[in-house]
Parts: sequence; C-alpha cells; structure tokens
Amino acid sequence: MVPMKAGIGCLVLRSPLLWNTRFQSLPLSSSPLPSSSFSFIRASSTSQSQPQGRNYRGPKPKKDWVADWVSINDDVVRSLPIYVGGVSLLAVLFNRTISGIAPVADAGSSQSRADLLTLGLAVTNILTGLVWLSIRPKSISKVDPQGVECEIIYSHFPDSVTSELLWAWESLSVVTCCRSLIIIYNSLCILQIGMAAESSSDDGKAAAVDTDKLVQGSLYRAVMKSGAQSYLANLSLYPGRSELPFLPSNTQAVILQPLGDKGIAIIGGDTIRGFTTSDQAWITLVGEKLDATLSKYFDLPLPGH
Repeated sequence: MVPMKAGIGCLVLRSPLLWNTRFQSLPLSSSPLPSSSFSFIRASSTSQSQPQGRNYRGPKPKKDWVADWVSINDDVVRSLPIYVGGVSLLAVLFNRTISGIAPVADAGSSQSRADLLTLGLAVTNILTGLVWLSIRPKSISKVDPQGVECEIIYSHFPDSVTSELLWAWESLSVVTCCRSLIIIYNSLCILQIGMAAESSSDDGKAAAVDTDKLVQGSLYRAVMKSGAQSYLANLSLYPGRSELPFLPSNTQAVILQPLGDKGIAIIGGDTIRGFTTSDQAWITLVGEKLDATLSKYFDLPLPGH
C-alpha cells in the first residue's frame, strides 16, 4: 500500500459483497466477520493520489442563494413592483402638494416634466406587478411513462458485470427520477431496463435499440466528441428526440452520459428538469465506474470470436 498523507480515516471491508441478480434477499450469517476482513486506511485530501489525465469533468454541485430565496418567497417577489409603484406614486403626489406648484401640469416647468416622468415609471411598476401576478409558470409534476417494462441484459456477461449493471439501475431508479436506462458499449446494446416504448408490432414487447442508427445520429456523435455529459432537461424541445424512439413517448428529460470513448448511457426521466446538479455529478461518477468495469471485460476475447 502506498503511504498517503494525513486525511480522513475510513474502514474498508475486504470481504466481497454478495449480490443476487434475481433481486432476492440473501440470508445473513450470524457469525461475526473475522478481524482480517477489515483494515484501516487514511484517505488523502490532496490531489497527488489521483492519476493524471483523469480529472473530473462533470458538473459540480452549487447553490444559488438568490434563486432559492425567490422561489420560497414567490408571491412577495411578484407583488413587489406593485408596492414600489404605489409608494412612488404617492410620493410624487405628496411632493407636488407641499411644493406649492399648481395642480395642473405645466409643460414649461422642469418640476412638472420630472413629475410626469416619475408618474409614468410608477404606473409601469404597478402594471408589471399585475402582469407577474397573473402569469405563473406551469407546475412541473411527474408523469407515468407510456410503454412497457423490460429487462434485457447482454447474455455473455459474467455475474460480476451483470450485478454491477443492475446495481447502477437500482441506484439511479431509487435516488433520481430515472425510469429508463439504456447502455451502449462497443457498438452493442448491453442493457435496456426499465420503461421502454412498445414495439411497432404490438406484441407487448419493448422496442429494440438500433445501435447502428443511434451511433450515426447527431446526439451520440456530439456527446462522444465532447466527452462530457449532455443534459436534455426538457426533451420535447429538442429535435434530436427522434433519435431515441426506444424511450417512452412521454419521457420528460434525458441524460446522455459518455462511458469513456467506447459507449454511452442513456438515462430517461419522468420529470422535466428532474435531474438536479448533484444527480448529474453523481451520474458522471457512476459512468466512470461502469466504463472501468466494462473496459476490462471487452478487452478480453469475446465469446465466439
């Protein structure tokens, strides 16, 4: 073990974790784990322990305090122009009353011209507030994906790879708004799970993923060229949605996560802008983990080749 600088201590379990690909619970042993199964290491907080060329390229979580305050006090913010305009209007009338100027506006008076301009701005503020109160954004809610449920996994995978793919699906579907997951790697559709569009033959089966057509599409080529995650927060607004016919027709949002330079993960959500910045950052890390596992397998001779 390479010595590391002082950092955060953590406990590492050396024993392999059991995962049943049939989603059945495994009985737990009542005997305690041997002491040799644990070791104590120190994790360094410096960047020296990270290999060069593997810098994190995904989005970084951030918090916008102003936006959060506005969203919490939405009604107050929308009414604010009305209060500002009303106070300004009263201030102008009060100033004109005590200044001794004739009530009738005189175009030749500089004070009258300033008062007229101020009155115009005050009325504009009031009208703006009324418009803000009358127009409200459409509420965003989850939708039920229209399609069929499927679970298609590349049959030549060993149990370790299959269990990791299922782990990724379980994690995404529980933590985020993910309802569909398709993984293309080495020009093969190795995983299609969750909700999918129904086949055109109306046989109740999921629509197959045409990998050749997908790889030639603009969405895939753009993501692979940039090497960074692409987030389609409102899928209905993007013309490229026609390149994803295997997703349910009412899929609301999609994340295209590159897996190295050999594949891509397509994650469909049931809510417009449902994937938060933290979700995007976490999905980037999951993609890097899947790429590391799949690259080791595909570097070996494939069955039948």
